Amino acid sequence: MAARETPAEQIERLLRSGDLPGAARVAGEMIQKLPTSPVARLGRCRAYLQMGMFLEAEQDLDVALRSAPRDELANYLRGQLDIRTGKDAEGIARLKPIALGRGTCALEAMFAVLDICFHSNRRDEWRELMKTEGAWRKDIRAEFHGARLLAATDPLQGAEALRKFLRGAQASRDLRRHAGFEAAGLYDKAGEYRTAFETARETHALTGDDFDIDMHMKPILEQLARIEKGENWITPSVERVQGVVMLVSLPRSGTTLLEQMLDRHPAISGIGEYEGLARIYTDLKSQPAWPRRPGDVPARVYADMQRLYLEGAHRLRREGASWTFDKNLRTWRSLPEVAAILPGTVCLNVHRDPRDMATSLFLSYFASGQIGWTFSFESMRRVIELERRLIPRAMEVLGIEHEAIVYEDLVDDPAREAQRCLSRLGLPMDERVLAPEQNTRAAVTLSAMQVRKPINRSSIGRWRNYEFAFDGAWDALAAAHDARRKSR
Repeated sequence: MAARETPAEQIERLLRSGDLPGAARVAGEMIQKLPTSPVARLGRCRAYLQMGMFLEAEQDLDVALRSAPRDELANYLRGQLDIRTGKDAEGIARLKPIALGRGTCALEAMFAVLDICFHSNRRDEWRELMKTEGAWRKDIRAEFHGARLLAATDPLQGAEALRKFLRGAQASRDLRRHAGFEAAGLYDKAGEYRTAFETARETHALTGDDFDIDMHMKPILEQLARIEKGENWITPSVERVQGVVMLVSLPRSGTTLLEQMLDRHPAISGIGEYEGLARIYTDLKSQPAWPRRPGDVPARVYADMQRLYLEGAHRLRREGASWTFDKNLRTWRSLPEVAAILPGTVCLNVHRDPRDMATSLFLSYFASGQIGWTFSFESMRRVIELERRLIPRAMEVLGIEHEAIVYEDLVDDPAREAQRCLSRLGLPMDERVLAPEQNTRAAVTLSAMQVRKPINRSSIGRWRNYEFAFDGAWDALAAAHDARRKSR
């Protein structure tokens, strides 16, 4: 007779199979019997981390570390959580000793540190780590970092190595996707625009998921149809929130620049791409009355969602700040959720030349299932058109306080545009916001390197290098953007 599976073994099996809710449930049952069990707490923490439930993960992790402060897995997870919540210095300090040791977490810790050092512009530290010996060198990810190292001295040779890695079969699809888009970026910087375009197209083809653009747009179109009737159907049953500002824009609109600028203000704390709104969206979908009959959703449900969002945001907020700046990518299609759960939120809407956006989106890494519409210029145009119809009208109809920012204006006159944002928040101007390159907070985004330079116009008009990719269907969008700038 086979031995019965222990709860710890069951948690591990469920985590390996991807059944994260199941793993969290089994760990929770174990915690009810053994509240301080590191095995149970860490098991549930790992499930929560992969589900994007950072607040709950941190609570379990705190208990585990109090019970076993030297536990390698607990410290590894703490370092990972620090990095995912923007505390890169703390995360690196905790992970590096693990990476250089011989424990069971050494391999994953090494690649976590290599990645964060590479992306957060700690390149000297990254190069030093690349010199170390150890078992990590036998892992396929070492080949990927080796191609990155080659690119540091010979960009085109590095790009070729990364493209070869993309076409290989040993590495995970996601890592190959990273390699492909990094290669495209290197070709772009070298002025090899056709090769950059073809590399990006190949990367989308080899590593992307099947994406149904019509299915993706359906709920947003339904929302737009209701918005265009001009009647606000949401009456909040919760208190207005204080000190919450959200970006409401598509990616590659200049959002990281604005975040890094305003985060320099002592009263504003960037909290990165916080998962709180995604959690609200998921939880509301389980309510049969939402979104057609929001008044039928129990008030306590709204209150609980608001409380969870604010608890998580406040844990990420820098000490002394009174505003949290949420840069999540969901806001633009979740404005009804914001109006219902987080009334009082101030939204900042950033618009950029749609052709520059599309160029950047097509050449950039996004998880294939997250923003799958970046695989073609037609699908990007359809999403951008929908976003520009929806956002201004939705914020007006739903009564959301907001400020509209044009990226090109932000670059040309950062003091004026920053002043407009700060005035909307009731804050005085602070000259520090004009030097985002001096921000020490991690910017682990696609724009991480760019925002470490003084504000500049280098990305304006980038689309002209890829003019061959655009047809006449983009003319109306571009003209509308130009008209918007001229009317300001």
